[in-house]
Amino acid sequence: MKFDELTSAPAILRAIRELGWEEPTPIQQKAIPVARTGRDLVGIAQTGTGKTASFLIPALEKHGDREGLYTLILCPTRELAQQVAADARALSKYLQLFVGELVGGLPIRQQIRDLRAGFDIVVATPGRLIDHLERGTIDLSEIETLVLDEADRMLDMGFRPQIDEILRHLPKKRQTLFFSATMPNGVHALALRILDDPVWVEVARPNTAATGIEQKVYSVRPEKKVDLLLELLAQPDWDQVLVFTRTKHGADILGARLQRAGVSCTVLHGDRDMKERRRALDEFDRGHVRVLVATDVAQRGLDIEGISHVVNFDVPQDPEDYIHRIGRTGRAGATGTAVTFMSGGDLAQVHDIERLLGYKFERISIEAYDYTGGGSLLTSRPRVQVNRAGSRLGSRRASELSPEELRQLLKVG
Repeated sequence: MKFDELTSAPAILRAIRELGWEEPTPIQQKAIPVARTGRDLVGIAQTGTGKTASFLIPALEKHGDREGLYTLILCPTRELAQQVAADARALSKYLQLFVGELVGGLPIRQQIRDLRAGFDIVVATPGRLIDHLERGTIDLSEIETLVLDEADRMLDMGFRPQIDEILRHLPKKRQTLFFSATMPNGVHALALRILDDPVWVEVARPNTAATGIEQKVYSVRPEKKVDLLLELLAQPDWDQVLVFTRTKHGADILGARLQRAGVSCTVLHGDRDMKERRRALDEFDRGHVRVLVATDVAQRGLDIEGISHVVNFDVPQDPEDYIHRIGRTGRAGATGTAVTFMSGGDLAQVHDIERLLGYKFERISIEAYDYTGGGSLLTSRPRVQVNRAGSRLGSRRASELSPEELRQLLKVG
């Protein structure tokens, strides 16, 4: 299938050719024809599969020669909103449309002036949009298309009250396009409540990692994580690396350690102001720095081509966050590698992720870093040997054991 089978707008097709898009992705092939009919839609697909174009192309096509604010796109984070707005501007390059972004961290007075000048499409985060609604600086009464992008993440971040408030300002007769990477119960209930007889489009079962990503788990003592990361970064194929930490403080510390070791890197987290966050993303995107150290603020909406490796310096607490983190590499059919550092206290979280995905990770042990005290538990011997107290576990491979069984081995081995 080609894009000219999905849209007949010459201006949009011209922009698509300049972007270098050749064939639509599966979610685009399924979602765009439905959205063009005006039906409400629920699209479920992994990150990096082209969901953004799935709603932008029909929305842009609908505008035609009309003026005024007809499309509202809600995103959970500033970074995602800015990426969506950039994509909208690229696709509407040859259309006389104005795309605005209303996100926190930027001067609201400038946004008010821009709103007075007029937008056709607004991409917003819920909190900042509520600010404008309370000030009376935006009118949503003529909205014809509402898009909720990464709806599961919006609910995870506690935006349900803001979404409900925004819905009260929208006309009841509208088209709603609802996109999500996962479909937990809360998201499913929201979709059923706000959509009118929607068409459900799914290109992968919920809670699956993108194909083309090699996934590995390294056994490592907490105090040796930085040393192991530096050793991995010394490998020639580690070109552009995104490293996730659990806390903002941890991101700052790791960034400083890497810089002292001579690794070009920058840091991204919620305590950085908008100017610093944009600079960090720009430096990483342009290849001016090799490593971006980030908290989960970057796990969605970070659409940068060429990320070769994603490193979970800290194992995510929520198994679904693992899927979104590693989705920053291997995007749109490309290949990539996801590496997770596992210490003794992370066994349960890693097991939960494996249970969610339905398979076990490749375990790698390097004796100098292995938290088990020598590397024998995971890789240096093909089978686990235990003493009499643990004999009931037999000689199964360590990767076949449950977290409880591994803890028993550590106690008795």
